[in-house]
Amino acid sequence: METDTSRARRCFLQFLAQSPIAYALGASLPLRELAAQDDAVLSGGLKWADLIKSPAEALNVWDFEPVMRNNVGAHHYAYMAQGADDFGTIAANRAGFKKIGLRPQRLVDVTHIDMSVELFGQRYASPILLCPVGAQQSFHPEGEVAAARAAKTKNQLQILSTVTNYSVEDVTKARDAPIWFQLYPTTNWDVTLGMIKRAEHAGSTALALTVDVPARNLEPSARFDREHNPLCQACHEAGVVGAYKAKHMFDGVDLKGLNMTVAGLTWDYVDKLKHATTMKVLVKGVVTREDAARALAHGADGIVVSNHGGRADETLRGSIDSLPEVLEAVNKRVPVIVDSGFRRGTDVFKALALGATAVGIGRPYIWGLGAFGQPGVERVLDILNRELEIVMKQMGTTSLAKITRSSLQL
Repeated sequence: METDTSRARRCFLQFLAQSPIAYALGASLPLRELAAQDDAVLSGGLKWADLIKSPAEALNVWDFEPVMRNNVGAHHYAYMAQGADDFGTIAANRAGFKKIGLRPQRLVDVTHIDMSVELFGQRYASPILLCPVGAQQSFHPEGEVAAARAAKTKNQLQILSTVTNYSVEDVTKARDAPIWFQLYPTTNWDVTLGMIKRAEHAGSTALALTVDVPARNLEPSARFDREHNPLCQACHEAGVVGAYKAKHMFDGVDLKGLNMTVAGLTWDYVDKLKHATTMKVLVKGVVTREDAARALAHGADGIVVSNHGGRADETLRGSIDSLPEVLEAVNKRVPVIVDSGFRRGTDVFKALALGATAVGIGRPYIWGLGAFGQPGVERVLDILNRELEIVMKQMGTTSLAKITRSSLQL
């Protein structure tokens, strides 16, 4: 009997096989055969007769994906779409939501819905935030600045990647409000500290330390030879692992020998960061109760439950599956944010009902960015916020504080 996980994986494989990545990377026949076993695609069975011509035509976030795919090069599409090993964790992220049902409450006055949330003293229009995604000029010339302007227009939180194409100063100016900075530690503490201080001086209020990539296996990008491919050499420094020419947080830094995959990190690094910055320090990539407890013991101000959108490791556990045990360990002592696999307002609602403080999106807003730039990101946020408002009305919950586990069938 086919499981939800295997069905989701098969749907993803068909989606992948229909895209340029399957051909640009020389996908094997078995991939296409597996994909052909089912007529569904990642969006749940929908197909598009024509690509949408404007953001306003989009009915859901998936409508942007084929437009973005049509706009960007196969090497950049591979960077966005790839997952660890056999893409099983990507599939598990989506399958996890199918295990959770909803319990509507009828005849509740839902005329007024308040979706606002406060994080570290800053209030946002909704609990949906833009996750750190690196190298956004790969998808649109205005990259992270376009995303920042969209976040400003919709009053959503933006977290900026270490490997941003635009500087933290430029993105903060475009957002016109404090952003958060995601940190990949480097093998050179002075370089790392310099980036931390730049973010701090630019007005960033929180630092999200990413801890889920001491090593990983990403095959799609590896099929493009960065050392000799002229398309790659425009951005990537030959002979340098994990550091980049077009990433302005590394301006003035000698990249030789620098690496952002640091296998020697321990929990003491959280203590080090707490002493190095006035920003709040969150730990991003926590998926177990044990690590949640360790993070709090070392002074973390918040936790991000994340498997890097399925790009970190092949655990075959969705982030929504990992969320309950982390919440149990945290016991409401610090904010808990969750990302990876969120595509619908109902997905967001389920995470909030389990106890999450906020929810991050990554690929959906990159689809919007690659399709139409800032207006595409704005429309993605509009769609997800609208869907969240709809499900809040259906569940009879007029504010985030009223969303509880009583709305869930677990």
